[in-house]
Amino acid sequence: MNTLLKKSLLPGIIIGLLAFLAFQLSNKSAAPNVTFTTIEGKKIAMADLKGKVVLVNFWATDCPGCVKEMPALVNAYKQYNSKGFEIVAVAMPYDPPAQVLNYTKQKGLPFPVMLDGLSEITDKFGGINLTPTTYIFDKQGHLLRRTIGNIDFDALYVMLNKELGVNKEQDVKNTANSKPNEKGHAA
Repeated sequence: MNTLLKKSLLPGIIIGLLAFLAFQLSNKSAAPNVTFTTIEGKKIAMADLKGKVVLVNFWATDCPGCVKEMPALVNAYKQYNSKGFEIVAVAMPYDPPAQVLNYTKQKGLPFPVMLDGLSEITDKFGGINLTPTTYIFDKQGHLLRRTIGNIDFDALYVMLNKELGVNKEQDVKNTANSKPNEKGHAA
């Protein structure tokens, strides 16, 4: 009787677990339906970025952690942009526009930078209060990771390799040569 009970329950348990896992996999958080307006006036809809891995970084010019990680973001962008990676840097509502523009030009930021003067973007991302805060979305627009504080760039490179199908052996050389040192410059 005990083995009969096990044989009849086991398929039900397996089916239940598979259904639960399928639900969890399909229940990933989707990227907010937002349109970024860059400091140059260009409009970029999040929906238009599908097909790319997208990193949205909320930052401020007066945030030491943000300024420290910016050179590493530039390196990651330069290394992976041609492979399907996009970064959008969103300056916080309290950041003076002139400072954001000056910083962007002075540092030669190669990715889109926007001002969120009316808190529209920060609100649609659930209300950002701490910087840096970073969201990473897969090619389908599903949330892969949310980080409050500085990004773990080793983990970011591993994630980008996986999501973009980059040759891992080649990337070991690239990341070793492109990681910023404590001053944020490539080693």
